[in-house]
Amino acid sequence: MSASSPLGRGIELAERGVLPDLAVRVGIRRLLAERLRAEARGSPDDQEERKQALLADAARSPIAVAQAAANAQHYEVPPEFFRVVLGPRLKYSAAYFPPGVRTLADAEEAMLALSTERALIQDGMRVLELGCGWGSLSLYLLERFRSLRVTAVSNSAPQRLAIEQRARQLGVSDRLEVLTRDVTDFEPQARFDRVVSVEMLEHVRNHAELLQRIAGWLASDGRLFVHVFCHRSFAYPFESEGEDNWMGQHFFTGGMMPSFDYLALQQRDLVLERRWAVGGEHYARTARWWLANLDAKRVAAARALGLALPPREVERALGRWRIFFLACEELFGHRGGSEWHVGHYRFAPRGER
Repeated sequence: MSASSPLGRGIELAERGVLPDLAVRVGIRRLLAERLRAEARGSPDDQEERKQALLADAARSPIAVAQAAANAQHYEVPPEFFRVVLGPRLKYSAAYFPPGVRTLADAEEAMLALSTERALIQDGMRVLELGCGWGSLSLYLLERFRSLRVTAVSNSAPQRLAIEQRARQLGVSDRLEVLTRDVTDFEPQARFDRVVSVEMLEHVRNHAELLQRIAGWLASDGRLFVHVFCHRSFAYPFESEGEDNWMGQHFFTGGMMPSFDYLALQQRDLVLERRWAVGGEHYARTARWWLANLDAKRVAAARALGLALPPREVERALGRWRIFFLACEELFGHRGGSEWHVGHYRFAPRGER
């Protein structure tokens, strides 16, 4: 990025906290409008051709790219920082605000309950969670079901240690196994009644190959449940270059934005039973809570980031996290949450519908 360009100067000022939030939001909205114009160019057939080309390119790619960058950007950040900004469940993904739910704590619980219901999870099952984050879903399931067992997988050692500590406090560690693994070479020795993945597949490029592997990890009557953020029509990668792609550089290197139908187009090894769209307004409200927590507890957040960063970099890091939360709120709140939103999907093995 050129620091001398108008956009580069604006981002520099925003990261330093010089620009007011309203100015940052206006800039984000302009970039979102530009993204939609770029993706909507040409005829509907042209747009479909680009999507098919993306699918073909993904099929030639590794399962994931730039895993180390993604890990550093999110999952190796000190757990103390996320304890400051997230809700009590440490759910680092969209919460759910149905009528009557007003707090982040209740919205975390609502989304965990909704995901459990849609995944058809029952007591006594063996569950594999891929990309378990800070353990919100795994620990929720272990608390709710007394005979259920969970294997939780993350490529972050700090996440594993934090989850194991919380599991001991809750008295569920005897039914939980937490593994630090890269999903691209993960090979479990058991089969599972349910495989669940919450906001991990956005970091994947070759979804077809990963879905093929997951199909081999499921019991014959098992199910895969996926929660991803997506655009209602367009799929595109987060490229790591370009001055207008701050998000790809700092928070989603190697990742992609799937379209709502993207996974539905890849049913070679698993069959889509059902999909649901959760309006983007729920994620927008989630991000607004994260920003409010960060602002209300800025000293604690700075202290947490300072555990991993030199003092001179802490303020810039805080500025970037503020922009990230602002960007998430604007993205998912765009046009009332009708453009970018969350997709839920339940897949079954072929032959078991």
